[in-house]
Amino acid sequence: MTSEQRINAFVSLGHEIAEVVNGNSQSWNIRQHQLAELAIQLHRSNAWFTPQNVTRALKGISHLLDETELQNAALRYTLEPAHSKRIGLVMAGNIPAVGFHDFLMVLLCGHSITAKISSDDRLLIPALAAMLVAIEPEFANRIHFSDGKLEAFDAIIATGSNNSARYFEYYFKDYPKIIRASRTSVAVLSGRETTDELQKLADDIFSYFGLGCRNVTKLFVPADYDVLNFLHSTGAWEYLKDHSKYFNNYEYHRAGLLVNNLPHYDTGFLLLRENESLFSPISVLHAERYTSLDDVNQKLQTNANEIQCVVSHLNEIPEAISFGETQDPGLFDFADGVDTAAFLSNLS
Repeated sequence: MTSEQRINAFVSLGHEIAEVVNGNSQSWNIRQHQLAELAIQLHRSNAWFTPQNVTRALKGISHLLDETELQNAALRYTLEPAHSKRIGLVMAGNIPAVGFHDFLMVLLCGHSITAKISSDDRLLIPALAAMLVAIEPEFANRIHFSDGKLEAFDAIIATGSNNSARYFEYYFKDYPKIIRASRTSVAVLSGRETTDELQKLADDIFSYFGLGCRNVTKLFVPADYDVLNFLHSTGAWEYLKDHSKYFNNYEYHRAGLLVNNLPHYDTGFLLLRENESLFSPISVLHAERYTSLDDVNQKLQTNANEIQCVVSHLNEIPEAISFGETQDPGLFDFADGVDTAAFLSNLS
């Protein structure tokens, strides 16, 4: 199968997914109807995978499969390997189809997949793989899913918690590999953000219930910043308190803050407290005051291995992305800043 065939197949998959996301079912084929039904029903197997979140994830995947971007990949990387390799994938399951980018890159670069999918996301990736095979049957012998231990692979891409990553590093020590551990995202505020920017920041925080590594869990704010300016912009997400799992987290952490008499702000669905930790639990947002952006940049650099995205409109913050863009990565926005396509293209 040529790289052109692979690109065309993924472009077609992107079109089919986009039609499902757009909701015009009159021209759908049977696999599109099945995907739409799955998107509605997934929350029965994982309550965090609401129809809205699955639809958002599918929309992001359809954008990844843009024809121009995929053609650009053919210009940037070697998509016709001299020897096709078997790539083991250990996929996370924190948000819907979070492992799709790795799935795409392995196949796009001309290799085969042996994947161990998370029990939290055991349905969506196989469904997308089945759609791809229906579009291009030659993918059938290049995609394998395993419920048990991964075997017979030449290189590995594995994503998990910090503990899992340490295990992966040891267990896969003899293989070419990319190992990803826990990361989170932060925002650096100036105090001059517009209402629109703050509302987009709320999207960066609450999308997927805050479960993704691209979700903002920590705010750096000026020393005299009134955090109510931000909290007043979160109202669109008040409906999260109607989600039992999310609200159970909120009530649990609220009780802990009250019992320990820790100062905090409470919106009824979000708890904001001043804390230096980058990571915050679901329903909790950390904030840290600063007097110098140089100090902030030093902290960002020191903790770079734990940060996925930095959000800000400040020019003084290097490589910051705009508010509201954390959950819409492009094809070449590689997790942890590690170029997966280059890794796959250079396997010998």
